Amino acid sequence: MQDERCYCERRVSELAIVYLCLGSNLGEREENLCQALTLLSLKVNLDEVSSIYETEPVPIQNRDKEQPLFLNLACQITTNLPPVELLHLAKEIETSMGRVPSGQINSPRPIDIDILFYDNKLMETQNLTIPHPRLKDRAFVLIPLAEIAPDLVHPKLGKSIAQLANNVEGQKGVRKYKGGFDVSAICGRAL
Repeated sequence: MQDERCYCERRVSELAIVYLCLGSNLGEREENLCQALTLLSLKVNLDEVSSIYETEPVPIQNRDKEQPLFLNLACQITTNLPPVELLHLAKEIETSMGRVPSGQINSPRPIDIDILFYDNKLMETQNLTIPHPRLKDRAFVLIPLAEIAPDLVHPKLGKSIAQLANNVEGQKGVRKYKGGFDVSAICGRAL
């Protein structure tokens, strides 16, 4: 019987390999990550999930107020959704989980879902840049991503994720919080 949530019958050759970063620093952070993964798994194949890392928030410009620590993880998905439709799905999930656009970059949020890589695609539109334009400077993205895709090569920089993670500033602000999720339990199938 086909698991409709995970599109298990689709041929792998038709699907794009995509890497996402999820983060949460409001509410029940770990539960928010799990809920977002579950909602993603209703529309895409959830293939691999990193451990969860607790990370320092990126400072908000012109704001002195401290914000809570983030929990972050990286995941690999496969999907037949084009990049812009995947972005719409991510934004729908964020909104359904209570994220309200604040107009400020790096503001606190119950969930944040970023598209890091979409196959080897290079793309730049007003709303979406692939690869994610700031991932090379973000330890909270590179360290979880290196756990699941160390040999993935950044198509613009020509360096592996492991190389980027080893050289990124801010590594001390990223601490392992908990081991990876059991993808089969979330997705309802054995991998």
